[in-house]
Amino acid sequence: MNGLTIDEAVAKITREDPRFATGTCWIDNIEYRIFSNAPRSIPELLIDSKNRHADGMSDYVVFGDRRWSYNDFLHDVRQLADGLHRKYGVSNGTRVGLAMRNCPEMLVLFMAIASLGGVTAFLNAWWTTEELDYAVEDTGATLVFADDERASRLRPLKERRGLIIVGVGDAETVSDSTYSELKMNGNPNITPVVASVAPDDDFAIMYSSGTTSHPKGVVLTHRGAINAVYTWLMQIEMGPLITPPAPDAPPALRPALLIATPLFHVTASHALFLLSIPLGAKVVLMEKWDADVAAELIESEQVTRFLGVPTQTADLLVAARRFGRSLSSLEFLGSGGAKRPPAQVAELAREFPEANVATGWGMTETNAIGIGMAGDDYVARPGSAGRLYQPIQELRFLDDDGDDIPPGQVGEITVKSPCNMRTYLNKPEATFEVLQNGWLRTGDLGWIDEDGFITIVDRKKNIIIRGGENIACLDVEAALHAHPAVAEACAFAVPHDRLGEVVGAAVMTREGMTVDPDDLQDFLSAHIARFKIPEQLWIQTAPLARGATDKIDRRVIRAQCLEQISA
Repeated sequence: MNGLTIDEAVAKITREDPRFATGTCWIDNIEYRIFSNAPRSIPELLIDSKNRHADGMSDYVVFGDRRWSYNDFLHDVRQLADGLHRKYGVSNGTRVGLAMRNCPEMLVLFMAIASLGGVTAFLNAWWTTEELDYAVEDTGATLVFADDERASRLRPLKERRGLIIVGVGDAETVSDSTYSELKMNGNPNITPVVASVAPDDDFAIMYSSGTTSHPKGVVLTHRGAINAVYTWLMQIEMGPLITPPAPDAPPALRPALLIATPLFHVTASHALFLLSIPLGAKVVLMEKWDADVAAELIESEQVTRFLGVPTQTADLLVAARRFGRSLSSLEFLGSGGAKRPPAQVAELAREFPEANVATGWGMTETNAIGIGMAGDDYVARPGSAGRLYQPIQELRFLDDDGDDIPPGQVGEITVKSPCNMRTYLNKPEATFEVLQNGWLRTGDLGWIDEDGFITIVDRKKNIIIRGGENIACLDVEAALHAHPAVAEACAFAVPHDRLGEVVGAAVMTREGMTVDPDDLQDFLSAHIARFKIPEQLWIQTAPLARGATDKIDRRVIRAQCLEQISA
């Protein structure tokens, strides 16, 4: 049986499946395409999807030796939501910070806050006290849930910022207020008033590194997240229409998703956790990445879908070979956050023939939705990012003046959909620079071929992507300049076999002063997260290279430093 083309599958499913019927809506006087029958909000999605999980009876969250059915999860969400509302007054618009490693409590908190109309402020678990201080001030969140390590970093801010720090997990033994006590005192029989949550209400603030010295708080709405989730859900439903299963194929496994990337990033929170709700999928949650443990979990829990950064899929390949694991349950092996080395694509396809090896491009600013492809298309075009996910997104390629670039020529990837962020928190000028009349200028440069496949060639913004983690060069440089011996600093990407790229920096010292690379790295550890600290430093007394406008020339400096490595 021959399958449909992508365009034919889109036409068929939007016409015949009521879940994916499309329409339009107006947001701030701008018209967007939307899924017209999708739930209005995250809490509606949670309640309406119960039937997708065997009426709530099937396993839903697995974490080590702990398990929750979907009904158990709903019970905990309702109980915690009541506790949050009664003790702390969380309601529409209340911002609540989450600072912790992956754990089931984080999922429950996320949904309980959303059920009350509150806004979850996701705080990067790797941030230092200084970085957490910026985000706490930026969001205005005074109620923060944290595990032990994050709670210890937040305590110096408690009095000055008026923080209420609620201990989660290992922090409960050293905290005055605890997650367990709060949940225990809540009433699970009280259902939050979901109808009070409007589609265009904010539901999350997630931080994304930009070209400024501080990360930007990306404000996301319920409608944006829901439409992103339904876009992915539709791609999954289209799969059998495009590649029909063989007549004698065994019954499909129940979807099971492995979450191994941090939940404070959209890959885990959106493309896996939120997607699991309407997909009817089991969620297998890892606290931190360990390829050997991941391979074991994939086999023992029959995981069908894994999505991580390219480094993780490479690690998984090595672990599977080392232990002789086939990982035959995998149907989807995706990566995002950075580009896979082309040679890795064919290698993964050979090693895991039952899985669709896939790639995706999206941003925090788009609720992670964007471009992608899988299977034969990806193997044939390993350097491409894929096609625009249909049917609610629109795409343009623009030059520096904002004019459209013809197909085949390089321009800035610019997208429009209801999934785009509402704003950058407290940054109206930065918002206007990238979000104009509904169109989001992504800062990524690329071109589109006659078949609709998009190739990303460069980044306009100075971002280093270390194993999928975005690092702003100016963020690193600001920390370097805080050292008394540093007169000039320039950060840049250094190629790395495993992580794709890591941070490097060239530094000019002040006259009469010196600094040792190890001492400089130790100094930085108090100012920026460990993953941002330059792994290679070039220290010199001469001024750094400059361009015609007397600005530091990052490209020339990077080329000079990398040439020294080659030599």
